[in-house]
Amino acid sequence: MNLAYWTVAALLALFYLYGGGLKVVRSREQLRPMMAWVDSMPMPAVRAVGLLELLGAIGLLLPPLTGIAPRLALAAAVGFVVLQIGATWVHLHLGDRKIALNLTLLLGAAVTGWLATTWL
Repeated sequence: MNLAYWTVAALLALFYLYGGGLKVVRSREQLRPMMAWVDSMPMPAVRAVGLLELLGAIGLLLPPLTGIAPRLALAAAVGFVVLQIGATWVHLHLGDRKIALNLTLLLGAAVTGWLATTWL
């Protein structure tokens, strides 16, 4: 179970570190080709989502790695489930039916959360 957690959590963390980092540092014009939804959101909201993704990625890895407050990993995984539910809603609300990535990330976050309960 430990190996399974680290595998899934590391993949999720890599994805969210990359995506969150892009949202924090890139302009709307630079984000638009890969994230069409940024036109429907104010940039401070896009930046806030990016910051939450960065913090969540750190929360998946750092607490269990250090042994300090490992329950934060479960909180980060639950946060990513909530984030992907919201992201799926935004995509569907905007008429974008390409939600396979969102559902995959939601499933990965749910599995990570379940695996994180092994050390609680």
